[in-house]
Amino acid sequence: MTKLFARFMKDESGATAIEYGLIAALISVALITGATALGDQLDTTFNDLSTKLDEAGNDR
Repeated sequence: MTKLFARFMKDESGATAIEYGLIAALISVALITGATALGDQLDTTFNDLSTKLDEAGNDR
């Protein structure tokens, strides 16, 4: 019984899998946050460009 318990305590494969899962989740959150910020910035840029093009078209 003590050998089984000792072997169970030394087994770190489950902990490693959890660590990799947490790292993957953290990377996913960082990518989503970056993509959202970039998307908002692109939306603002294209809206500004659209407004300027509309104003230039109305000047004709």
